[in-house]
Amino acid sequence: MKVSLSFEKGSSKDLSIVVDALRASTTITVALDKFKEIYPAYTPEQAIEIAKEKNLILAGERKGRKLEGFELGNSPTEIKQYEASKDSLVLTTSNGVRIMENMESEIILIGGFVNAKACAKLALELATEEIELVMGGINKTFAIEDFLAAGEILYWIQEELKNNASEDRLNSNDEDYFKEESGISEYALSAILASRDKELADKICIESKSGRRLTYLGYKDDITLCIKRNISEKVGIYKDGKIRLYKPNK
Repeated sequence: MKVSLSFEKGSSKDLSIVVDALRASTTITVALDKFKEIYPAYTPEQAIEIAKEKNLILAGERKGRKLEGFELGNSPTEIKQYEASKDSLVLTTSNGVRIMENMESEIILIGGFVNAKACAKLALELATEEIELVMGGINKTFAIEDFLAAGEILYWIQEELKNNASEDRLNSNDEDYFKEESGISEYALSAILASRDKELADKICIESKSGRRLTYLGYKDDITLCIKRNISEKVGIYKDGKIRLYKPNK
């Protein structure tokens, strides 16, 4: 299995995981507790149009701030407390949702710290030859928190691969195996290593450019929620223009 990590633009035709740690990945995961479907919109104008056409709740932000006239922002804590009157919403965000527009993968999952283990396991179940994690970034630049969240997901992918490896392979040098034969790229391996010191990773997320902006805007509780590890078994899957909770075919 080929496993890679990229920024903004993915190339996988098989399976991609969208990673926007602060905050879209968590917002979407939390929203799937309350909403049947989430329609991603790539501009505020498109969001308004979709909401009117389909009678949806309107949610979105730009530069961290809730958009004027929208019922909700891109805040997982706000959505968690929201009493939903409709079963679907449209969401537009500065980074995480935006990068989904041009993705060509057959399967697109939404992952972050909060559902890292579940997302990793599902990705390995669904992918046939390649898993690519695509980081949303911030204003089209690298975001360290996405790198660390991707590392958390990649760690669990690595653990699953180890668990599924043959006994002969497990008796060999694990490190050499994963470098040479597991298919995990060196960039992806570096994200795994970076994510292993939880206390330091949390500190970096809080003090990142995104973290500082959200704190300034009064969304510190969102950061606290977004950096919690593996508190959800839910994984969103993007298909046919909407995100739904993944459910295996029965």
